[in-house]
Amino acid sequence: MLAVGVLVAVVLVVVGVHSCQVSARNSAMRDYDNSVASLIQRSDQTGRTLFSELSGASGSSNQTALQTQVDQTRQQAAAELSDAQSLNVPNQMQTAQSQLVLALRMRSDAVSQIAQKIQPALATPTARDAVASISRQMSRLYASDVLYNDYAAPAIAAALQSVGIAVGGLQGQPITHGRFVTNTQWLSASYVAAKLGSVSAAKRGKPAPGVHGHRMESVTVNGVTLQPGATNSVAATPPPTFICTFANDGQDTETDVVVKVTVQGTSVSGQATVPRTTPGQNYTAHVTLTSSPPAGSYTVKATIERVPGETVTTHNTLTFPVTFH
Repeated sequence: MLAVGVLVAVVLVVVGVHSCQVSARNSAMRDYDNSVASLIQRSDQTGRTLFSELSGASGSSNQTALQTQVDQTRQQAAAELSDAQSLNVPNQMQTAQSQLVLALRMRSDAVSQIAQKIQPALATPTARDAVASISRQMSRLYASDVLYNDYAAPAIAAALQSVGIAVGGLQGQPITHGRFVTNTQWLSASYVAAKLGSVSAAKRGKPAPGVHGHRMESVTVNGVTLQPGATNSVAATPPPTFICTFANDGQDTETDVVVKVTVQGTSVSGQATVPRTTPGQNYTAHVTLTSSPPAGSYTVKATIERVPGETVTTHNTLTFPVTFH
């Protein structure tokens, strides 16, 4: 009986130790996820600050103030990268951590490069090249959103689920998605130039002879092609990205082609700019809504804006019944 009692006591100790280890591990993983959520929220705020600063520029008269503001934002992005590198990372989160750090490094590096190009972008002799450089850094910022949302965040969710931690819903551990670039027009050099006031946005002269215009071909969300004659179901969160495929069906090359997506009956919309299209070629515009649409059924309208010289616009638009959930 004594031996049985000792065995039972040993088993209870082992079970207790294991339970404590599991609890400590799960607590560490939840703490990591919460720390990442806080960092991404801070980083997204840095993005909003940066674009607010750039949108408020008014040319060379604002050069010193703008440079100071962007330098401060650069320091914030660098601090967020440093904080990410200092996180206490559970073994199960190593893959997610490497992707998180890379995403925040891309943001920090891009903001640093933008800060270096502010003054050249406001100086006439160097403006064009500097603005082009800034627009390339905008592409890096957009890529950081893809890296975090499509790779790091799912890796965090997978790691949590691998140890039995529920994810999402009312009771599960929340996974935070982020968006540094909320307006993809910033990827266009002409849009950057117009916002900075450094050089005038390219002004189109008299349209070239011939037929001008585009034709909207299809719209997809999360790999699913929307159907005009059927109700389409789309997740509202995070704000969805509509991939609009269209063709230049005219006879001339067009520049700065604007594609818009609107959720009719709401204030939610988004737009993207394709810098250049040539006759007979297909293009895609990735249009991310500026915010999550409210739940419910709406008509989504995808439109290619009229270009100079375009006289027929009936094939520029597709509309879809969409239920957001």
